[in-house]
Parts: sequence; C-alpha cells; structure tokens
Amino acid sequence: MEFRRLGASGLMVPALSMGAGTFGGRGELFGAWGDTDAEEARRLIDICLEAGLNMFDTADVYSAGASEEVLGAAIKGRRDEVIISTKAGLPMGDGPADAGTSRSRLVKAVEDALRRLGTDYIDLFQLHAFDAGTPVEEALATLDDLVRAGKIRYTGVSNFAGWQLMKSLGTADKHGYQRYAAHQVYYSLIGRDYEWELMPLGLDQGVGAVVWSPLGWGRLTGKIRRDQPLPAGSRLHATADYGPPVDDELLFRVVDTLDEIALETGRTVPQIALNWLLQRPTVSSVIIGARNEAQLRQNLGAVGWNLTADQVARLDAASTTTAPYPYFPYERQEGFARLNPHPVRRGVGAVGEA
Repeated sequence: MEFRRLGASGLMVPALSMGAGTFGGRGELFGAWGDTDAEEARRLIDICLEAGLNMFDTADVYSAGASEEVLGAAIKGRRDEVIISTKAGLPMGDGPADAGTSRSRLVKAVEDALRRLGTDYIDLFQLHAFDAGTPVEEALATLDDLVRAGKIRYTGVSNFAGWQLMKSLGTADKHGYQRYAAHQVYYSLIGRDYEWELMPLGLDQGVGAVVWSPLGWGRLTGKIRRDQPLPAGSRLHATADYGPPVDDELLFRVVDTLDEIALETGRTVPQIALNWLLQRPTVSSVIIGARNEAQLRQNLGAVGWNLTADQVARLDAASTTTAPYPYFPYERQEGFARLNPHPVRRGVGAVGEA
C-alpha cells in the first residue's frame, strides 16, 4: 500500500482508505448501503490491515451512530494500528442543538464519538458540512481547543464550497488556529466538479483530498451498461435520489471507455476508475466501500499498478464536460489560460504542483 501525506500536514495516510458507511445498517439510506455487524467488520478490517490499508472513515450520522459503534468494536485491542477518521455537523436529531458546528455541538459530538468508538483520541475529525449559522472563528477555535486537549489530532472539512474553505483557512492563519489538512470531497470519473475550484485551492493551500464515492454512487461498479436495465440488486434503486446526479450519456461514455481499458489491462471496471483517481493532483486518499469480502478484495486491487498515459488521456476525454462560468474562459481563450492555467486541464501552472 502506498502512503501519502495528508495535504501539507505530517500525517501519512494510505492511498486507499475504507469507509464504514456500510457498518450498522440503520435507517432508510444506510440500511440500503449495508448492515455489517461487528464480527463481519472485524473480518473486513483484518483484510484491510493485511493489505496495508489502516485508515477507516465514518461519521456520527452514519446509521445514527451505529457505524462508529461497530467500527469501535471491530478495532478493539488494536487501536494503535489504525487511523480513525470521523465527521460531525449534520443533524443527529430534531432539536436546535442536534446539528451544526457551534462550540457546544462540536464538544458534544467529539465526546459522543470518542465513547462510541471506544477510544480517547480521533486521528482526523472533519466538519461534515458548512454551518452558515456559526461563525467560522467559533468552529475553528473549538477545534483548536480539542486538538490542544488531545482529543483530536488533525482537522478537516467535507463538502465545503471554495469560498467557505478559503475563508476558514484565512481565519485560521489570522488567529493561529489549527489549519484544515483535509477536504473530504465527491470526485469520480462521472463527477469532476472538484477540479474547477477546489483542486486548485487544495494545491495552493496544502489541503489534501479524501475522496468519497469514487465509483460515482455505485454507477461505476461494472454492472451498469448502456441499454440495459438497472440490476435488481443495485442499491441505486433505493439511494439514487440521495447521491450526486449524473447525465446518462456521460455515464455510458465513461463506462464504454472503462470497458475498453478493462479488456486491455485485465483489470476490473472499479479498479480502473479508482486507479485513475489515485493519479490526480491533491488526492491523499480514496475511500473505498464494501458490503462483503469479495467487493473489498476487488477494490484493494486498484493499487500496485498504474494506467498508462494513453489510458488516462482516454478516460480524461470521455469524462470531460464543459466548464461552468467563471472557469470556461480559462479553457477556451488563450489569453485567460496564460494568466491562470488549470492544474489538470492545461498542466500544472501558477497554482501549484501536482
């Protein structure tokens, strides 16, 4: 397993990490994802550790806390062998103090996570969403206090807009607070919006991407094909409306190219889609999910090899979409591009290095 720095921090994380969203199985959404119990989770974690994958990602909202509980039970007795990443901020109830990133909410969320996970520290704690009702100074100061208290070691965010993340980083610099090392983001061959603004920001500011749903919310599993019905066992029947949207023509254009490269390489469609992500700038770790051992072992096969430059270029071409404003002039007009070349679309330029 390859290890990489988490952004500009000193924390080394595996190129692949495992998501615990399938642990617990409570509620309409997470019940459809999976219902892995502690015994099965322990087996999956054994396989991960044997492969060198030692980072496990969860959140308080996953199965209403059950995911953290199952993960905690599964790592009992080997806490020092693993990196725990969790998140808080989304609603855990209907009360006014059950959501957000206020000081009281974050302190309680961390204490609850520590109890459910059965540990006295969290390696990476992330704000699950931007809370427009709480000043960024309050959230940052609280996280800084929790770091100083030894309850969390590194901080990050998830699903922030560019201005929200940059405002937070600027505020942290101004007051000397702990800086966000990670941004947990949606990024896939059928969802490349991350590249427009958040990737250049990550390059410039040293924020590493921890990628969620790298297979496009289950659409790049190799089971979905042009002019064929959705497989009966696909979780998309129950969860499609919760996840990122995708244009059907884009999806099938990408799948067609993945199929071609699968024939050339002998690799599976998911392995190719994951390997493409691992070669992108700013990506520190890609979160893989698995409802069973077979899925996990297949996804672990995404490391230890690389797509060729030609194969990457073909996947790039199949997955490219028109940039939204204000980004399209920098792609379509040379004068704009000379001033601000995009780190992916035109090669690394003024914003940083890949």
